[in-house]
Amino acid sequence: MTDAVLWHRIQFVFTITYHYLFPQLTMGLALLILVIKSLALWLRDESYNELARFWGRIFAVNFAMGVVTGIPMEFQFGTNWAAFSRFSGEVVGQALAIEGLFAFFLESAFLGLFLFGEKRLGPRKHLAAAAALTLGSWLSGYFIIVANAFMQHPVGYRLGEDGALHLASFRAYILNPWALWQYAHTMLASVVTASFVVAAVGAYWSLMGQHARHALICLRVGVIAGLISSQLVAFPAGDGAGKMVARYQPVTLAAMEGLFEGGPYAELAIIGQPDVARRKLENPVVVPWVLSFLCYGSFGSTVNGLNDFPRDQWPQNVELLYYSYHIMAGLGTLFILMMGVAVFLLWRRRLATTRPMLWVLMLAFPFPYIATTAGWWTAELGRQPWVIHGLMRTADAHSKLVNPGDVVFTLLGFAGLYLLLGVLFVIQVLKEINRGPAASH
Repeated sequence: MTDAVLWHRIQFVFTITYHYLFPQLTMGLALLILVIKSLALWLRDESYNELARFWGRIFAVNFAMGVVTGIPMEFQFGTNWAAFSRFSGEVVGQALAIEGLFAFFLESAFLGLFLFGEKRLGPRKHLAAAAALTLGSWLSGYFIIVANAFMQHPVGYRLGEDGALHLASFRAYILNPWALWQYAHTMLASVVTASFVVAAVGAYWSLMGQHARHALICLRVGVIAGLISSQLVAFPAGDGAGKMVARYQPVTLAAMEGLFEGGPYAELAIIGQPDVARRKLENPVVVPWVLSFLCYGSFGSTVNGLNDFPRDQWPQNVELLYYSYHIMAGLGTLFILMMGVAVFLLWRRRLATTRPMLWVLMLAFPFPYIATTAGWWTAELGRQPWVIHGLMRTADAHSKLVNPGDVVFTLLGFAGLYLLLGVLFVIQVLKEINRGPAASH
């Protein structure tokens, strides 16, 4: 890998990792706001309306940060990845254009109505605005996933005489089976993130002895939604996404699992350290036969190992891919256990008074962000050395006229700007949390 490609990749991974901290909360939070608004109308309890307004303000701050940090990535397709854009722009750009022109504006318009139109709309129409906000947010996520899924599993295209990709079947492109499973996995993960954040705020208010009624509602909604979404993100969504990897990217699967020697009755590695030079997994703790069953539905199914593929087809950083995947999977398992305990305490009417569990819920909110970041790194590292799997290598996708010095300079600029924005974001969110779910609109 040349220095130019390396720096282009470092800049993109920094900007997209930072950017995704915000949409994952807005997408999940949109659904929880809809749930809270529905409960407000059903129960006729003004406390739920006050909470919906509070989380609407948090949503708006996150939404603004997502927009600001997402714009530079759009420009990077032209500045940093011009060869990729020329080769695949007609196809990949279809989903990005639909997201920008339709889903994004739907989300933006109804966010304004939700924030400022409650008195004029009335309870039922305000609930409809929350539903439209959720629809716009989730549609936006789908079209972004479609673009990424094409890079993982390209379908619905043809290679033109001009050497570029052209859209051959919009239906096949938009209903890419990889996109369907990736979307389910990603959106459920966003609900996990939002659930942990809602529960953390409820736990904080409970520990501080503030807004007792609102705190209990946040705890209820957060832990119940957290348990349901944590289970669903693992199965069936995670299971389905994993089967896509096993079917279409078997070398990626082998690297994710640290599996060097393939064969039937493959073991599932729980922990271990991959030694690529010696082609073995050090200090492994494994579950016999399970990997074969998870991938192909039969314990005797053959799972290919890394040694079954040419070295130049391996992911370029097997170690980082392996650890990213295991961090994601390990944290996901812990989320189910933690939320299961919290729901049990809620059922026993002891959650709001069990201070150790409240501390756990309050301090745990960063971990879904870590898990989702590790999940995206798994997807992107696993596709390498391809930028579009099987069609274009990452080494051929960058802009040849942009030198590494320019990339480093702009990367430092992004880092400084994002640090400032991050500080302002934290200050504003803490201000809203300390203000609490005020009754005023």
